[in-house]
Amino acid sequence: MTGWDAEVDVAVVGGGACGVMTALRAARDPGLVVGVFEKSARGGCNAAISSGSLAAGATRWQAAAGIEDSPQRHAEDILRASGDEERRPVVEALCAAAPEIVEWIAGTAYPIELGADMPRAGMTAWRLHTDTGRLGGGRLMRHLRALLDGHDNTAFVDEAPVIDLAAHGSEVAGVVVSQNGSPQRIRAGAVVLAADGFAGNRALVEEHLPQLGTPFYGGVSTSTGDALGWALRMGARLRNMGAALRSGLVVVDHGTRVSPALPFNGAVLVNLDGERFVDEESKGYSSLAGVLRRQPGERAAMIWDATAMAATRESEMMRECLAARAIHDVPAIEDLATALHRTPEEAERALAPLPGRRRLTAPYHLAWVTHGLLATQGGLVIDPSGRVLGTTGEPIPGLYAGGGTACGLAGPHSDGYLSGNGLLSAFGMGWLIGNNLAIEQR
Repeated sequence: MTGWDAEVDVAVVGGGACGVMTALRAARDPGLVVGVFEKSARGGCNAAISSGSLAAGATRWQAAAGIEDSPQRHAEDILRASGDEERRPVVEALCAAAPEIVEWIAGTAYPIELGADMPRAGMTAWRLHTDTGRLGGGRLMRHLRALLDGHDNTAFVDEAPVIDLAAHGSEVAGVVVSQNGSPQRIRAGAVVLAADGFAGNRALVEEHLPQLGTPFYGGVSTSTGDALGWALRMGARLRNMGAALRSGLVVVDHGTRVSPALPFNGAVLVNLDGERFVDEESKGYSSLAGVLRRQPGERAAMIWDATAMAATRESEMMRECLAARAIHDVPAIEDLATALHRTPEEAERALAPLPGRRRLTAPYHLAWVTHGLLATQGGLVIDPSGRVLGTTGEPIPGLYAGGGTACGLAGPHSDGYLSGNGLLSAFGMGWLIGNNLAIEQR
Protein backbone atom coordinates (compact mmCIF):
# COMPACT_ATOMS: atom_id res chain seq x y z
CA MET A 1 0.00 0.00 0.00
CA THR A 2 1.29 3.47 -0.85
CA GLY A 3 2.94 5.18 2.13
CA TRP A 4 3.96 1.98 3.93
CA ASP A 5 7.47 0.55 4.02
CA ALA A 6 6.45 -2.89 5.30
CA GLU A 7 3.43 -4.74 6.66
CA VAL A 8 2.79 -7.20 9.49
CA ASP A 9 -0.38 -8.52 11.06
CA VAL A 10 0.74 -7.71 14.61
CA ALA A 11 3.28 -5.05 15.55
CA VAL A 12 4.60 -5.46 19.10
CA VAL A 13 6.34 -2.45 20.63
CA GLY A 14 8.97 -3.81 23.03
CA GLY A 15 10.64 -7.17 23.43
CA GLY A 16 10.37 -7.65 27.17
CA ALA A 17 8.11 -10.04 29.09
CA CYS A 18 4.81 -8.78 27.69
CA GLY A 19 6.05 -8.30 24.15
CA VAL A 20 7.72 -11.70 23.83
CA MET A 21 4.78 -13.52 25.41
CA THR A 22 2.35 -11.71 23.10
CA ALA A 23 4.40 -12.75 20.09
CA LEU A 24 4.78 -16.35 21.23
CA ARG A 25 1.05 -16.79 21.73
CA ALA A 26 0.02 -14.94 18.55
CA ALA A 27 2.61 -16.83 16.46
CA ARG A 28 0.81 -20.11 17.14
CA ASP A 29 -1.47 -18.97 14.31
CA PRO A 30 0.62 -19.72 11.19
CA GLY A 31 -1.44 -17.22 9.24
CA LEU A 32 -0.15 -14.29 11.28
CA VAL A 33 3.06 -12.36 10.71
CA VAL A 34 4.30 -10.84 13.97
CA GLY A 35 6.98 -8.15 14.24
CA VAL A 36 8.56 -7.36 17.62
CA PHE A 37 10.33 -3.99 17.56
CA GLU A 38 12.80 -3.63 20.43
CA LYS A 39 14.44 -0.34 21.36
CA SER A 40 17.63 -1.99 22.63
CA ALA A 41 18.17 -5.51 23.90
CA ARG A 42 21.48 -4.29 25.31
CA GLY A 43 19.59 -1.78 27.43
CA GLY A 44 17.60 -4.66 28.88
CA CYS A 45 14.07 -4.92 30.16
CA ASN A 46 12.66 -4.90 33.67
CA ALA A 47 11.78 -8.58 33.49
CA ALA A 48 15.41 -9.48 32.80
CA ILE A 49 16.66 -7.71 35.93
CA SER A 50 13.86 -9.07 38.12
CA SER A 51 13.99 -12.24 40.21
CA GLY A 52 11.93 -13.97 37.52
CA SER A 53 9.37 -15.09 40.12
CA LEU A 54 5.90 -15.96 38.80
CA ALA A 55 2.92 -15.65 41.13
CA ALA A 56 0.16 -18.18 40.43
CA GLY A 57 -2.54 -19.93 42.44
CA ALA A 58 -3.65 -23.58 42.22
CA THR A 59 -0.60 -25.01 40.48
CA ARG A 60 0.65 -28.61 40.61
CA TRP A 61 3.74 -27.42 42.47
CA GLN A 62 1.55 -25.98 45.22
CA ALA A 63 -0.52 -29.16 45.32
CA ALA A 64 2.62 -31.26 45.71
CA ALA A 65 3.62 -29.09 48.67
CA GLY A 66 0.18 -29.40 50.26
CA ILE A 67 -0.67 -25.72 49.68
CA GLU A 68 -4.29 -24.82 49.02
CA ASP A 69 -4.73 -21.86 46.72
CA SER A 70 -6.85 -20.63 43.84
CA PRO A 71 -6.86 -17.89 41.21
CA GLN A 72 -9.71 -16.21 43.07
CA ARG A 73 -7.75 -16.19 46.34
CA HIS A 74 -4.79 -14.75 44.44
CA ALA A 75 -7.00 -12.00 43.01
CA GLU A 76 -8.46 -11.17 46.43
CA ASP A 77 -4.96 -10.77 47.90
CA ILE A 78 -4.04 -8.32 45.14
CA LEU A 79 -7.27 -6.32 45.46
CA ARG A 80 -7.01 -6.22 49.25
CA ALA A 81 -3.55 -4.68 48.94
CA SER A 82 -4.39 -2.27 46.11
CA GLY A 83 -7.88 -1.22 47.14
CA ASP A 84 -8.57 -0.73 43.44
CA GLU A 85 -11.88 -2.54 43.06
CA GLU A 86 -12.50 -1.00 39.65
CA ARG A 87 -9.63 -3.11 38.33
CA ARG A 88 -11.19 -6.38 39.49
CA PRO A 89 -12.05 -7.71 35.99
CA VAL A 90 -8.45 -7.26 34.83
CA VAL A 91 -7.00 -8.70 38.04
CA GLU A 92 -9.26 -11.75 37.88
CA ALA A 93 -8.42 -12.36 34.23
CA LEU A 94 -4.69 -12.24 34.97
CA CYS A 95 -4.93 -14.49 38.02
CA ALA A 96 -7.00 -17.01 36.06
CA ALA A 97 -4.32 -17.12 33.38
CA ALA A 98 -1.37 -17.32 35.80
CA PRO A 99 -1.38 -21.09 36.51
CA GLU A 100 -1.73 -21.80 32.78
CA ILE A 101 1.28 -19.59 32.07
CA VAL A 102 3.48 -21.27 34.68
CA GLU A 103 2.49 -24.70 33.38
CA TRP A 104 3.14 -23.67 29.77
CA ILE A 105 6.59 -22.24 30.59
CA ALA A 106 7.50 -25.43 32.43
CA GLY A 107 6.36 -27.39 29.39
CA THR A 108 8.95 -25.60 27.26
CA ALA A 109 11.71 -27.34 29.26
CA TYR A 110 12.24 -24.43 31.63
CA PRO A 111 13.05 -25.62 35.20
CA ILE A 112 10.41 -24.33 37.63
CA GLU A 113 9.90 -24.95 41.33
CA LEU A 114 7.77 -23.44 44.06
CA GLY A 115 9.73 -20.81 46.00
CA ALA A 116 9.26 -22.40 49.40
CA ASP A 117 11.90 -20.03 50.81
CA MET A 118 10.23 -16.91 49.42
CA PRO A 119 7.65 -15.67 51.94
CA ARG A 120 6.18 -12.30 51.06
CA ALA A 121 3.95 -9.81 52.84
CA GLY A 122 0.34 -9.72 51.70
CA MET A 123 0.19 -13.28 50.33
CA THR A 124 -2.16 -15.71 52.08
CA ALA A 125 -0.50 -18.68 50.36
CA TRP A 126 2.96 -19.54 49.06
CA ARG A 127 2.55 -18.88 45.34
CA LEU A 128 5.82 -17.56 43.94
CA HIS A 129 7.27 -19.95 41.36
CA THR A 130 10.90 -19.57 40.36
CA ASP A 131 13.63 -21.28 38.39
CA THR A 132 15.70 -23.98 40.01
CA GLY A 133 19.11 -22.48 40.67
CA ARG A 134 17.62 -19.02 41.20
CA LEU A 135 19.33 -17.38 38.22
CA GLY A 136 16.65 -14.73 37.88
CA GLY A 137 14.63 -13.06 35.16
CA GLY A 138 17.53 -12.83 32.73
CA ARG A 139 17.56 -16.60 32.40
CA LEU A 140 13.81 -16.67 31.75
CA MET A 141 13.91 -13.94 29.11
CA ARG A 142 16.77 -15.60 27.24
CA HIS A 143 14.78 -18.82 27.20
CA LEU A 144 11.61 -17.20 25.87
CA ARG A 145 13.41 -15.18 23.22
CA ALA A 146 15.07 -18.39 22.04
CA LEU A 147 11.61 -19.95 21.70
CA LEU A 148 10.54 -16.97 19.62
CA ASP A 149 13.46 -17.55 17.25
CA GLY A 150 11.91 -20.92 16.44
CA HIS A 151 8.83 -19.36 14.83
CA ASP A 152 9.12 -18.66 11.10
CA ASN A 153 6.27 -16.16 11.19
CA THR A 154 7.89 -13.82 13.72
CA ALA A 155 10.73 -11.31 13.56
CA PHE A 156 12.50 -9.84 16.59
CA VAL A 157 13.98 -6.58 15.32
CA ASP A 158 16.56 -5.15 17.72
CA GLU A 159 17.81 -1.55 17.78
CA ALA A 160 14.54 -0.56 16.13
CA PRO A 161 12.81 1.87 18.49
CA VAL A 162 9.23 2.73 17.69
CA ILE A 163 8.93 6.51 17.59
CA ASP A 164 5.20 6.94 16.99
CA LEU A 165 1.92 5.32 16.10
CA ALA A 166 0.55 5.52 12.57
CA ALA A 167 -3.15 6.31 12.53
CA HIS A 168 -5.98 6.25 10.02
CA GLY A 169 -8.56 8.59 11.48
CA SER A 170 -9.43 7.33 14.96
CA GLU A 171 -7.95 3.88 14.31
CA VAL A 172 -4.39 2.75 14.87
CA ALA A 173 -3.02 1.48 11.57
CA GLY A 174 0.61 0.70 12.40
CA VAL A 175 3.83 2.07 13.87
CA VAL A 176 6.70 4.29 12.85
CA VAL A 177 10.05 2.63 13.53
CA SER A 178 13.47 4.25 13.46
CA GLN A 179 16.07 2.07 11.74
CA ASN A 180 19.56 3.37 11.09
CA GLY A 181 18.27 6.86 11.76
CA SER A 182 15.50 6.69 9.17
CA PRO A 183 11.76 6.41 9.92
CA GLN A 184 10.01 3.33 8.55
CA ARG A 185 6.22 3.12 8.44
CA ILE A 186 5.03 -0.39 9.31
CA ARG A 187 1.40 -1.18 8.60
CA ALA A 188 -0.26 -3.53 11.14
CA GLY A 189 -3.69 -4.93 11.81
CA ALA A 190 -3.02 -4.68 15.54
CA VAL A 191 -0.46 -2.74 17.57
CA VAL A 192 0.55 -3.94 21.04
CA LEU A 193 2.26 -1.41 23.30
CA ALA A 194 4.46 -3.62 25.48
CA ALA A 195 7.21 -1.19 26.44
CA ASP A 196 8.49 -0.65 29.97
CA GLY A 197 7.03 2.20 32.03
CA PHE A 198 8.41 5.69 32.61
CA ALA A 199 10.66 5.21 35.64
CA GLY A 200 13.73 6.13 33.60
CA ASN A 201 12.20 9.44 32.49
CA ARG A 202 13.13 11.96 35.17
CA ALA A 203 10.67 14.60 33.98
CA LEU A 204 7.70 12.21 34.08
CA VAL A 205 8.77 10.84 37.47
CA GLU A 206 9.00 14.36 38.89
CA GLU A 207 5.58 15.16 37.42
CA HIS A 208 3.70 12.08 38.60
CA LEU A 209 5.76 10.78 41.54
CA PRO A 210 7.13 13.83 43.39
CA GLN A 211 6.55 12.09 46.72
CA LEU A 212 9.42 9.69 46.01
CA GLY A 213 12.07 12.35 46.48
CA THR A 214 15.38 11.30 44.95
CA PRO A 215 15.44 7.49 45.22
CA PHE A 216 18.14 5.22 43.84
CA TYR A 217 17.00 4.14 40.38
CA GLY A 218 17.29 0.40 39.87
CA GLY A 219 15.41 0.00 36.60
CA VAL A 220 16.51 -0.04 32.97
CA SER A 221 17.47 3.01 30.92
CA THR A 222 14.90 2.19 28.22
CA SER A 223 11.94 2.90 30.56
CA THR A 224 11.17 6.32 29.11
CA GLY A 225 7.38 6.16 28.80
CA ASP A 226 7.25 7.22 25.15
CA ALA A 227 4.26 5.02 24.36
CA LEU A 228 2.05 6.87 26.84
CA GLY A 229 2.22 10.07 24.79
CA TRP A 230 1.42 8.29 21.53
CA ALA A 231 -1.64 6.62 23.07
CA LEU A 232 -2.84 9.84 24.70
CA ARG A 233 -2.94 11.47 21.27
CA MET A 234 -5.27 8.66 20.21
CA GLY A 235 -7.63 9.47 23.09
CA ALA A 236 -6.39 6.94 25.67
CA ARG A 237 -6.71 7.39 29.42
CA LEU A 238 -4.13 7.07 32.21
CA ARG A 239 -4.67 5.61 35.65
CA ASN A 240 -2.79 5.36 38.97
CA MET A 241 0.15 7.43 37.76
CA GLY A 242 1.23 8.06 41.34
CA ALA A 243 2.05 4.38 41.96
CA ALA A 244 5.40 2.67 41.49
CA LEU A 245 7.28 -0.49 42.26
CA ARG A 246 9.74 0.61 44.92
CA SER A 247 12.21 -1.19 47.14
CA GLY A 248 13.25 -0.48 50.70
CA LEU A 249 16.01 -3.07 50.42
CA VAL A 250 18.56 -1.23 48.26
CA VAL A 251 22.05 -1.43 49.76
CA VAL A 252 23.59 2.02 50.17
CA ASP A 253 26.58 2.74 47.88
CA HIS A 254 26.15 -0.60 46.10
CA GLY A 255 22.74 -0.60 44.40
CA THR A 256 22.23 -4.30 45.08
CA ARG A 257 19.23 -5.47 47.09
CA VAL A 258 19.01 -7.82 50.05
CA SER A 259 16.41 -10.58 50.01
CA PRO A 260 12.77 -9.71 50.84
CA ALA A 261 12.71 -13.01 52.78
CA LEU A 262 15.14 -11.72 55.43
CA PRO A 263 12.45 -10.09 57.65
CA PHE A 264 10.54 -13.39 57.69
CA ASN A 265 13.67 -15.04 59.03
CA GLY A 266 14.15 -12.63 61.93
CA ALA A 267 15.99 -9.68 60.36
CA VAL A 268 15.39 -6.29 61.97
CA LEU A 269 15.73 -2.69 60.80
CA VAL A 270 17.40 -0.08 63.00
CA ASN A 271 17.58 3.60 62.00
CA LEU A 272 20.39 6.11 62.57
CA ASP A 273 18.90 6.98 65.97
CA GLY A 274 19.30 3.35 67.04
CA GLU A 275 15.53 2.71 66.95
CA ARG A 276 13.34 -0.03 65.55
CA PHE A 277 10.71 1.80 63.52
CA VAL A 278 8.61 -0.84 61.75
CA ASP A 279 7.25 -4.35 62.04
CA GLU A 280 9.46 -5.73 59.30
CA GLU A 281 7.17 -8.63 58.38
CA SER A 282 4.18 -6.35 57.91
CA LYS A 283 5.62 -4.50 54.92
CA GLY A 284 6.27 -5.59 51.38
CA TYR A 285 9.48 -4.32 49.88
CA SER A 286 7.64 -1.65 47.89
CA SER A 287 5.77 -0.19 50.85
CA LEU A 288 8.93 -0.46 52.95
CA ALA A 289 10.55 2.10 50.64
CA GLY A 290 8.14 4.77 51.85
CA VAL A 291 9.00 3.96 55.45
CA LEU A 292 12.74 4.23 54.73
CA ARG A 293 12.19 7.55 52.96
CA ARG A 294 10.89 9.01 56.24
CA GLN A 295 13.82 7.86 58.39
CA PRO A 296 16.81 10.02 59.36
CA GLY A 297 19.21 10.04 56.44
CA GLU A 298 16.64 7.96 54.47
CA ARG A 299 18.45 4.78 55.49
CA ALA A 300 18.61 2.07 58.15
CA ALA A 301 20.66 -0.95 59.12
CA MET A 302 19.21 -4.34 58.19
CA ILE A 303 20.59 -6.82 60.70
CA TRP A 304 20.31 -10.62 60.62
CA ASP A 305 22.15 -13.71 61.81
CA ALA A 306 23.53 -17.00 60.51
CA THR A 307 20.12 -18.71 60.55
CA ALA A 308 18.58 -16.00 58.35
CA MET A 309 21.64 -16.00 56.10
CA ALA A 310 21.40 -19.75 55.55
CA ALA A 311 17.74 -19.41 54.55
CA THR A 312 18.33 -16.66 52.00
CA ARG A 313 21.91 -16.71 50.72
CA GLU A 314 21.13 -18.77 47.58
CA SER A 315 18.77 -16.17 46.17
CA GLU A 316 20.06 -14.15 43.23
CA MET A 317 19.85 -10.91 45.22
CA MET A 318 21.91 -12.20 48.13
CA ARG A 319 24.51 -13.71 45.80
CA GLU A 320 24.88 -10.32 44.14
CA CYS A 321 25.21 -8.60 47.53
CA LEU A 322 27.87 -11.04 48.66
CA ALA A 323 29.79 -10.69 45.40
CA ALA A 324 29.68 -6.90 45.77
CA ARG A 325 30.82 -7.14 49.40
CA ALA A 326 27.75 -5.16 50.36
CA ILE A 327 27.18 -7.22 53.53
CA HIS A 328 29.26 -6.69 56.66
CA ASP A 329 30.05 -9.49 59.08
CA VAL A 330 29.65 -8.42 62.73
CA PRO A 331 31.07 -10.96 65.24
CA ALA A 332 29.50 -9.78 68.50
CA ILE A 333 27.02 -7.35 70.03
CA GLU A 334 29.85 -4.96 70.91
CA ASP A 335 30.87 -4.78 67.26
CA LEU A 336 27.27 -4.23 66.25
CA ALA A 337 27.00 -1.39 68.77
CA THR A 338 30.07 0.24 67.22
CA ALA A 339 28.58 -0.05 63.73
CA LEU A 340 25.35 1.57 64.95
CA HIS A 341 27.16 4.21 67.04
CA ARG A 342 25.27 2.98 70.11
CA THR A 343 26.12 1.35 73.41
CA PRO A 344 25.93 -2.46 73.65
CA GLU A 345 22.83 -2.07 75.82
CA GLU A 346 21.13 0.10 73.20
CA ALA A 347 22.05 -2.38 70.49
CA GLU A 348 20.57 -5.23 72.55
CA ARG A 349 17.33 -3.30 72.97
CA ALA A 350 17.16 -2.61 69.24
CA LEU A 351 17.43 -6.35 68.52
CA ALA A 352 14.70 -7.32 70.97
CA PRO A 353 12.29 -9.55 69.03
CA LEU A 354 8.66 -8.60 68.56
CA PRO A 355 6.11 -10.96 70.17
CA GLY A 356 6.19 -14.37 68.55
CA ARG A 357 9.49 -13.74 66.71
CA ARG A 358 12.80 -15.40 67.37
CA ARG A 359 15.82 -13.64 68.87
CA LEU A 360 18.84 -13.05 66.66
CA THR A 361 22.12 -14.55 67.90
CA ALA A 362 25.72 -13.56 67.20
CA PRO A 363 27.51 -13.50 64.85
CA TYR A 364 25.48 -10.99 62.89
CA HIS A 365 25.33 -9.63 59.35
CA LEU A 366 24.55 -6.01 58.49
CA ALA A 367 23.73 -3.99 55.38
CA TRP A 368 22.76 -0.33 55.27
CA VAL A 369 19.65 -0.04 53.12
CA THR A 370 17.74 2.83 51.53
CA HIS A 371 14.79 3.29 49.20
CA GLY A 372 14.83 2.87 45.43
CA LEU A 373 12.58 3.11 42.40
CA LEU A 374 12.45 0.03 40.17
CA ALA A 375 9.47 0.57 37.84
CA THR A 376 6.29 2.59 37.52
CA GLN A 377 2.82 1.16 38.02
CA GLY A 378 0.64 3.81 36.43
CA GLY A 379 -0.25 3.63 32.77
CA LEU A 380 -2.91 3.15 30.12
CA VAL A 381 -6.37 1.94 31.06
CA ILE A 382 -7.08 -1.42 29.45
CA ASP A 383 -9.85 -3.99 29.55
CA PRO A 384 -9.37 -7.68 30.46
CA SER A 385 -8.42 -8.42 26.85
CA GLY A 386 -5.67 -5.81 26.84
CA ARG A 387 -7.52 -3.38 24.59
CA VAL A 388 -6.66 0.25 25.32
CA LEU A 389 -9.73 2.21 26.39
CA GLY A 390 -10.47 5.76 25.34
CA THR A 391 -12.11 8.59 27.26
CA THR A 392 -15.56 7.22 26.46
CA GLY A 393 -14.67 3.82 27.86
CA GLU A 394 -14.72 2.20 24.43
CA PRO A 395 -11.66 0.40 22.98
CA ILE A 396 -9.43 2.34 20.59
CA PRO A 397 -9.54 0.24 17.40
CA GLY A 398 -6.35 -1.68 16.73
CA LEU A 399 -4.55 -0.75 19.97
CA TYR A 400 -3.55 -3.04 22.85
CA ALA A 401 -1.24 -2.53 25.84
CA GLY A 402 0.43 -4.53 28.58
CA GLY A 403 3.54 -4.63 30.72
CA GLY A 404 4.84 -1.30 31.96
CA THR A 405 2.81 0.68 29.42
CA ALA A 406 -0.49 -0.42 30.94
CA CYS A 407 -1.81 0.44 34.38
CA GLY A 408 -0.39 -2.07 36.85
CA LEU A 409 -1.90 -3.90 39.83
CA ALA A 410 -0.70 -1.78 42.76
CA GLY A 411 -3.67 0.56 42.84
CA PRO A 412 -3.21 4.31 43.35
CA HIS A 413 -0.25 3.98 45.75
CA SER A 414 3.06 2.13 45.77
CA ASP A 415 2.12 0.43 49.05
CA GLY A 416 -0.38 -1.69 47.12
CA TYR A 417 2.28 -3.58 45.18
CA LEU A 418 2.60 -7.29 45.99
CA SER A 419 5.62 -9.37 45.02
CA GLY A 420 5.11 -10.95 41.62
CA ASN A 421 2.61 -8.33 40.40
CA GLY A 422 4.96 -7.00 37.75
CA LEU A 423 5.58 -10.25 35.91
CA LEU A 424 1.96 -11.33 36.44
CA SER A 425 0.81 -8.18 34.67
CA ALA A 426 3.42 -8.44 31.91
CA PHE A 427 3.33 -12.15 31.10
CA GLY A 428 -0.37 -12.39 31.88
CA MET A 429 -1.46 -9.60 29.57
CA GLY A 430 0.90 -10.85 26.86
CA TRP A 431 -0.75 -14.26 27.18
CA LEU A 432 -4.27 -12.83 26.94
CA ILE A 433 -3.53 -10.42 24.10
CA GLY A 434 -1.59 -12.99 22.09
CA ASN A 435 -4.29 -15.63 22.48
CA ASN A 436 -6.98 -13.19 21.38
CA LEU A 437 -5.00 -11.97 18.38
CA ALA A 438 -4.38 -15.53 17.22
CA ILE A 439 -8.16 -15.82 16.91
CA GLU A 440 -9.23 -12.32 15.87
CA GLN A 441 -6.63 -11.79 13.14
CA ARG A 442 -7.41 -15.00 11.23
